[in-house]
Amino acid sequence: MAKVEGTSSETIDGDIYEVFFDGKEKEALDRALDTRKFEIELYWRRATYFWTFIGATLGAFFVAYSSSSDVRKDLLVIICCLGVVFSFAWFCVNRGSKYWQENWEKHVDLLEDKTIGPLFKVVLSRNDDMNSCEKIMEFATGPKPLSVSKINQLISLFIFVLWVVLLINSLQPLSFELPIKWFYVVIVGVSVFFCCMFVFSAKTYRGGYYHKATIRKSRIKPNE
Repeated sequence: MAKVEGTSSETIDGDIYEVFFDGKEKEALDRALDTRKFEIELYWRRATYFWTFIGATLGAFFVAYSSSSDVRKDLLVIICCLGVVFSFAWFCVNRGSKYWQENWEKHVDLLEDKTIGPLFKVVLSRNDDMNSCEKIMEFATGPKPLSVSKINQLISLFIFVLWVVLLINSLQPLSFELPIKWFYVVIVGVSVFFCCMFVFSAKTYRGGYYHKATIRKSRIKPNE
């Protein structure tokens, strides 16, 4: 085993991995499959959660955009900053969910051979012996080995970029000759700060865990 730089964790090779689960492959595989299923369920629950927030924010943007209020521009900037933070958080959450989902999928790949065989590594596909018309229909309606989670990540990235464009448009006109509006500087700065926090401070802790334990004692007061 070798130390992971900057942490107290250690890397292991395939032989050590097999020693860890020797004789426990079936139980470990069942646990890995259950946890993988749980991670997939959480993935789509989180997607629904963020779609609700982003949809509400988009609705608020269009309401503010069509408004003739004196604070219309301020509202647009605030709403766009919310959209930027929510959409970037969704993008980061998608990547984090994918990381743990793939972790359990890799466990399944390694554990399944000795229990059920390479079930999840064998991919069956349609017969490709087709004529021209069938190939056209296959292109239009047939299956494709596309990653649903990757498509979802790209959508979240697109929504983030869209909010950034809307924010820049809401800040117009931008000019060094105009006086600085510190309200915009602060709210945009705070939004950028939290987006950076998602990337640099929200990573899963990979160091060692050292536990502390306490026990509470209870006794009956002795008779005097």
